[in-house]
Amino acid sequence: QVQLVESGGGSVQAGGSLRLSCVYSGRTYGAVSLGWFRRAPGKQREGVAAVHSGGSTVYADSVKGRFTISQDNAKGSLSLQMNSLEPEDTAMYYCAAGISLPVTALLQGEWYTYFGQGTQVTVSS
Repeated sequence: QVQLVESGGGSVQAGGSLRLSCVYSGRTYGAVSLGWFRRAPGKQREGVAAVHSGGSTVYADSVKGRFTISQDNAKGSLSLQMNSLEPEDTAMYYCAAGISLPVTALLQGEWYTYFGQGTQVTVSS
């Protein structure tokens, strides 16, 4: 079991920044990959960014150059720094953990076993 708790969401204007944090606990040893996903109203869940158990990171094309994912194993935390936010980034953001994921599956939610409750991000124009 892995427990995940997100924080840091909020409302900002376009062009602003937010930093999301996720504290994880439980089975966090071994081949655990961590990622951020989002779901906007009326849309499917989308993989935003992820870090593989081996250290590789991957980003959705829509956030490359604007978002940065980072992990601190010692603190059991995962962060997502979001800059140059756009109204299209408005969504509920979820932290997720998966076991033994191939790198090619990092942005595919069906590969993840554990999800947090989510934190809302709203970007106004």
